[in-house]
Amino acid sequence: MQERPVLIRADYGTVALRLKELMEERGITRNQLAKLIDARFEVVSKWYQGNVEKMDLDILARICYALDCSVAELLVYVPGKGMEGK
Repeated sequence: MQERPVLIRADYGTVALRLKELMEERGITRNQLAKLIDARFEVVSKWYQGNVEKMDLDILARICYALDCSVAELLVYVPGKGMEGK
């Protein structure tokens, strides 16, 4: 397996949240989800908009429980282009 150090400037991809899509499929609003998982609306709204910088695993578990989904359904890895300049 080839080493791929993270310290080299590279487009290694991102992790995208699919919360908005899952909530729309289930007909759940941000207010409803906030009540279901006992979290502030602002917290749910950040997740909904995909603006989470540091993932709170407790919130992640509560969302998965409330929406009856797996982590893999909620988070999607989007590969990058690799090393810059190549």
